[in-house]
Amino acid sequence: MESLLLDVPFVCKSWYKASREPQCWEHLIFPTFIKPDDIDDLWWEPEIPDRGFIDRLEMTYQENLSATAFVKFIVNRSCGNATIIKLPGGCTEEALEYVANECPRLKGLAVGSYNEFINGIIVKFISKWKYLEMLKLGKYDLKEIIPQIGLHCNNLIWLSAPYTYIGKDEASALVSSLSKLKYLDLHGGDFEKEALVMILQGCKQLVHLDIRQSFGFDDDDAEILELASHIPAFKCEGSIITPDWLDDDHIDHDDLVYDSSYFD
Repeated sequence: MESLLLDVPFVCKSWYKASREPQCWEHLIFPTFIKPDDIDDLWWEPEIPDRGFIDRLEMTYQENLSATAFVKFIVNRSCGNATIIKLPGGCTEEALEYVANECPRLKGLAVGSYNEFINGIIVKFISKWKYLEMLKLGKYDLKEIIPQIGLHCNNLIWLSAPYTYIGKDEASALVSSLSKLKYLDLHGGDFEKEALVMILQGCKQLVHLDIRQSFGFDDDDAEILELASHIPAFKCEGSIITPDWLDDDHIDHDDLVYDSSYFD
């Protein structure tokens, strides 16, 4: 993306013309982080990993681009032909709605780890992407979105939702709505063991399952390993039943205050 915007167009007229072809904008991999729309209201200066790219972009095009403006600017280049999009951090509902309306051919969507707000509203737009095959979410309430994915995205075979809670309700939604999944990434998740058993027994077409560094089961659990023996790429290394800091030998239950922020 950086080269198409800042290098290729300035080589010669023919390269400039080629860089504007919609076929060049089918895969839209946005920078990890772009200036938030409400940056003027922030009392702190956010750290922007791709600052060099953003500075060059604003200098070249003489525009002060926020996340929403930048997403619209790039999506317009695709002329509706975008098939893969990785959203930038700081993405807004307005930008996501624009992507939903302007990218009907989308096959792959990565929401990203810095879009907790977007994770909460993506269910509103999932019906727009009937050709979706790959979806990567951040932390999300899967039992809310999975039935909608199953209803509208019949081609979905790849789902990534790391660091997510997986209980019986979530597992039941996966098995009943997305039983044809082939690739499932739930690494770093907080599992109920019974829920994991439900997934292993119900998602028969899995060829890849990543549940490494998760909680709720041990990585040498004989039952889990047996149930997963049919999956060619099964990864569970580093998973444990209970984190050390929740072990009885490490805490005083009288002093413990449970806070969901521990799992953020």
